[in-house]
Amino acid sequence: MTTIETRTSTTESEYTSDEMMTVAAARALRDGKKCFVGIGLPSTAANLARTTHAPGLVLIYESGTLGSKPDRLPASIGDGILAETADAVISVPEVFNYWLQPGRIDVGFLGAAQLDKYGNINTTVIGGDYADPKVRLPGAGGAPEIAASCGEVFVVVRQSQRSFVEQVDFVTSFGHGRGTGERAALGLRGAGPTLVITDLGVMRPDETGELVLVALHPGVTVEQVRAATGWTLRFASDLAVTEPPTAAELATLRALKAAS
Repeated sequence: MTTIETRTSTTESEYTSDEMMTVAAARALRDGKKCFVGIGLPSTAANLARTTHAPGLVLIYESGTLGSKPDRLPASIGDGILAETADAVISVPEVFNYWLQPGRIDVGFLGAAQLDKYGNINTTVIGGDYADPKVRLPGAGGAPEIAASCGEVFVVVRQSQRSFVEQVDFVTSFGHGRGTGERAALGLRGAGPTLVITDLGVMRPDETGELVLVALHPGVTVEQVRAATGWTLRFASDLAVTEPPTAAELATLRALKAAS
């Protein structure tokens, strides 16, 4: 599917909706935190954060690289630049057994093919049943463990009715199930999805675990968000507007992409 990006102008700069999404996602990451990074949009945002406001952000990739500091965006978890720039390289079982499952990682940063109103993620199959789907996706990888065991989970994903659905076709990575309490009932360590950043705005779960829109990106309307959501999305009473990207954030993001 071709993604069409809108371009927004400010007095300082011009940027795309994808750039706004990436910058907003990067800003959510704090210096000194340990972040388990998925490839794609999460990796772009995490590396932007590390090269701007969070130089002490510890990036952990599923391949076993701890503290990677790439000067370009890695093509995959097996990209050599992750090992070359890492503080340490350990085995995959060690990453999961000694870092992830014991709760030593603060933030899991994930993407999604489908996301539902309770933050459940599908990256497995779309349409039909598991044995004979309309679309078979790349699958789980380490995402289910990340969603289960990290302190909290951030999700970054482009928003449309195809990706934001009432109920995912397959639960690859557990969010809040069908509401608050299901994670605890399953014995899951982490808090689950606490933040969802899209190319239209920002969502957080309420006390029931359902996602609520808390901020719009500049130039985006409530009607646009409603039209791109497959359920009746609720809005915060004090709906905010995201600060546009700064010139420095845009320059750094574009340099990372140009080097890749």
